[in-house]
Amino acid sequence: MTNQEEVLFEDHPKMFRNKPIIFILFLILILAYGLGLVFLLIWYIKVKATKLKITEERVELRKGILGKETNEIYKENIRNITTSQSFVQRLMGVGALTISSAATGETELSVSGFKEPEKLKELLRK
Repeated sequence: MTNQEEVLFEDHPKMFRNKPIIFILFLILILAYGLGLVFLLIWYIKVKATKLKITEERVELRKGILGKETNEIYKENIRNITTSQSFVQRLMGVGALTISSAATGETELSVSGFKEPEKLKELLRK
């Protein structure tokens, strides 16, 4: 990425908004057995180890802490953008974003738990 490339969006998925029922269950497990804290901590680390970045020229998804996985798609190669939201995700204002490129025609990048997926879709179309 060049220094002159403007970052339009950069964020991690949302935990509570994306899966509020699971979040609440983990909190109940913490109160009941303390075991939920381990699950909540693992989930938190996974969420913080996932970052979506949209710049003027590309979309980049980074995952991992010890090992890293990066998936990058140039905007000019994007052929299909799909957003989806479950009922609970709609209530919470988050959803999933799936991107297909010209290279494979299949899903190349799929993320869930980001705020306002329709706005992200519009950002990618510009």
